[in-house]
Amino acid sequence: MQRHLTSAADLTRDDAVLILDTAEEMARVADRPIKKLPTLRGRTVVNLFFEDSTRTRISFEAAAKRLSADVINFSAKGSSVSKGESLKDTALTLEAMGADAVVIRHHDSGAPHRLATSGWIGGSVVNAGDGTHEHPTQALLDAFTMRRRLVGPDAGMGRDLAGRRITIVGDVLHSRVARSNVHLLHTLGAEVTLVAPPTLVPIGVETWPCEVSYDLDAVLPKSDAVMMLRVQRERMNAAFFPTEREYARRYGLDGDRMARMPEDAIVMHPGPMNRGMEITAEVADSPRCTAVEQVANGVSIRMAVLYLLLGGSEPAVTTNHRTEENK
Repeated sequence: MQRHLTSAADLTRDDAVLILDTAEEMARVADRPIKKLPTLRGRTVVNLFFEDSTRTRISFEAAAKRLSADVINFSAKGSSVSKGESLKDTALTLEAMGADAVVIRHHDSGAPHRLATSGWIGGSVVNAGDGTHEHPTQALLDAFTMRRRLVGPDAGMGRDLAGRRITIVGDVLHSRVARSNVHLLHTLGAEVTLVAPPTLVPIGVETWPCEVSYDLDAVLPKSDAVMMLRVQRERMNAAFFPTEREYARRYGLDGDRMARMPEDAIVMHPGPMNRGMEITAEVADSPRCTAVEQVANGVSIRMAVLYLLLGGSEPAVTTNHRTEENK
């Protein structure tokens, strides 16, 4: 593993499989009566969030605490950032406080990369979402969910997603999740197809390692997993489609469309969901939808990432099941 995780494109196939395998070990810890490991005791992880977040921030916090790290949550609202403090000054403050890792979510694309390469902090930087650019741990938890569902938890150890056909549907233009997934799934050997209205397909998508289609019904019968993206109205400054009803009719996933998918295919959603728009309640609540699993798997993946970046050479999970609480 490298020192930072700012882009899914930076991961090699071996890096990605190592993270997925480590997350599999971490997931087993969640089944224990005491869900805590002493691995990162004495380390400090800072959650530096310049954008509102619920799932991602809580997920990173839970992951760090389960590894016995000290966690500092920093929200831009009500802080010196709202008074005009720069990213550099904030970073220098965190460095002075001894942050071993900074998990950053920022509204500007490229902010985590800037933080990682600036020399302002000596710790590891983890990108928790930057603008419309990338969200690498979301892509990792999505791949982890796919491998568990399509291959199996134990059978999947050491394996990638070679030959699997993944369809990503919806607001690709504004989606950092889509960008990270395309890069990571390609690295893991999967075949990725993007499906979206022409207005929501990014310029330059022809250079991405994926196919593009505008016909959802044509792609569904040959998909192993279908990932529905949220329509991000808060990032839209123009009309990208006629009406919500028209969007749902052409690009929404309902029960009839789900029935056209292969029998063992799964439905995914990074959340939060716009029920009735990109996905109906019938699909969202079906056993084939992995949205809740993705949240649980997110904690395991983020535990794995923090451990691999900060944990050194000691084993992630000891066989004698000893933790700080029962020593």
